[in-house]
Formats: sequence, C-alpha cells, structure tokens
Amino acid sequence: MEEREPHGYSMEGFEPGRAESEPVGVKGHEAGGFAAEGIKAVLFDLDNTVLDRTRMFGGFMDAFFARYFAHAEDLRALRARVAELDMDGYKPRETLFAELLDELPWARKPERGELAAFYGGAYLPCAVLMDGAREVLARARAKYQTGLITNGKASTQYGKLDRLGIRDAFDLVLVSEEAGAKKPDPRLFAMAADRLGLRAGECLFVGDHPENDVEGAARFGMATVWMRLGRSWPDGMAAEPGRTIDRLDELLALL
Repeated sequence: MEEREPHGYSMEGFEPGRAESEPVGVKGHEAGGFAAEGIKAVLFDLDNTVLDRTRMFGGFMDAFFARYFAHAEDLRALRARVAELDMDGYKPRETLFAELLDELPWARKPERGELAAFYGGAYLPCAVLMDGAREVLARARAKYQTGLITNGKASTQYGKLDRLGIRDAFDLVLVSEEAGAKKPDPRLFAMAADRLGLRAGECLFVGDHPENDVEGAARFGMATVWMRLGRSWPDGMAAEPGRTIDRLDELLALL
C-alpha cells in the first residue's frame, strides 16, 4: 500500500542463491498451499495484514476533516468519497492530493504543498496494528525466521514500523522503493528467501492482496495465507491461497 513506482538500487541480474522457485502453472494449492512441515520462515505483508491500514487512514481523515472541513454539513459523504479516491493507499499521493483539491468543497483551498505537508505530519501518527498482531509476531519469531515485504516508499513504510515499534520483530524487511521491484514481481520474493538462506518452499507468506501477495508468493513457490478481510477470492487468478483467514490472530492456530 502507499504504492509507488520503485526507485533505489536495481535488481537487474539478481540471481537468488538457495531460493529456487517452483512456478505455478495451474490454478490450485500445489505450490501455494500451506504446510507447517518444512516451513522455516514466515513473511508478512504490512498494510492491512500486520498494520490496520483502514483504521489508520480513518484516523487521518478525522484529523483532516477537523482541520479543513469544520464548515461541512455532510461529513459522512465526504469521508466516503475521500476513502474511495484513496483506493486503499494504492493511488500515488500526488494524484490523490490533486483530486482532493479539485473535488472537495473547501472553505479555503490550500496549496498542494500545504496539503502534502499536513498529510506527512498527520498520517503516520495514526498507525495502528491489526488486533493480535504483537502476539502473532512474537509466536512467529519464536518458531521461525520472520520477514516483511511491502510495497511503498521507504520513508513511509519504515515510519509505520517505527511508530508501531515493530521493526525489530523481523529478521528481514524489504521495501519496494529500496529493492527496485515491487510485488508481485518474483524478484522481491526471491531476494527475501535468498537473504534468509532458504528455498522458496521453506517460506510462508501472509498478505491481503490476492495478486501482489498471494499469487506473487505462490508463483515463486512459497506457501501462502490470505487475509480475506470480508472479500471473495477473485476469478481468473493463477493460484489460490493455501489457507484463508479473516483475522490475523487466526494465524496463531496455524503456527
């Protein structure tokens, strides 16, 4: 989430050491299914997996509307529209700011730079973990190597981790901007497995996005768990999740 085009060092020519991938050629559980036997690392997505991004953005909207829209009569409709424009964090912030400035009924329309600065100061303090996240991370860390693979800007994603105090919960953190690739690119999953010294089949990936997280990890050969969050699995996917959970703390029974 908070996704951007990747920057930083290039992954061109990267060849994983022990991270042999097993391509998923057909839809099913063969390469993406979860089995505790043989799993040596549990890797997580960040937004709407470990971090409750929906509540986090809701907290930001509280501050945003208190600052700029005390005059508005129908805040419910405005909140719904801002959430829709946000696209769950996948829309570039520059585009979102432009749309907000264009569409909302401002009493005093700020400059784009002012809006960006307000977002920068108000968003990260709203970071909140999924229910049960600390217990899940502690259980995973006690039994497996742990990692985090997230799309986004390094400053934003590390800022969330530090705000929540969980950067040290992971043996490995990969942010797409630093890595030069973003999920579902298999090179990102290959880099994670390689740095942990593991094969793809020895890793379990937990995430909420069907394509970026589950299909991306499964295509590389990792076992998968999907955070459903009330949604149905999309049609036409090349892989299916090995397990499906509705709450992160359900992972405790699988670990």
